[in-house]
Amino acid sequence: ASAVPVETGTPKGRETGLPVPRFVWLKSGNARMRIGPSLDYGTRWIYVKSGLPLEITAEYDNWRQVRDSDGITGWMHRALLSSRRTAVIGPWLKQPAALHTGARESAAVSAALIARVLVHVGRCDGAWCSIGLPHQNLTGFVEQSALWGVYPGETIAD
Repeated sequence: ASAVPVETGTPKGRETGLPVPRFVWLKSGNARMRIGPSLDYGTRWIYVKSGLPLEITAEYDNWRQVRDSDGITGWMHRALLSSRRTAVIGPWLKQPAALHTGARESAAVSAALIARVLVHVGRCDGAWCSIGLPHQNLTGFVEQSALWGVYPGETIAD
């Protein structure tokens, strides 16, 4: 019998060698999510807002299989995606998420963010993320567990 090596760590995409799954953001408005990885496949969904977080779950040639915060999956061309990070306040939250002035529960609260609010992600330490709201002059820290677009325990440098 021959030994088969076992890979450890995060699986890598077959095209890019980057981790799969991973989060990205939608660079373009009017972006088509397709049923399969080619222009020959029909459109499943059209996204009209840029900046939305998407999770890449597979790679095929220049196409990426993605999932959005509602669980809708399909294929998008890689040119529509960027490695910049955004997130939405968790759609599962029943109460608004507190935007704190510091990365701790005891820090002052400067805003209450309702589910699905789009935020730009800065640094994450595995428990807290620094965020900014794209069209407002508002920044602060939110618990990482309140975000869809960042994995639990994931660390992100600025």
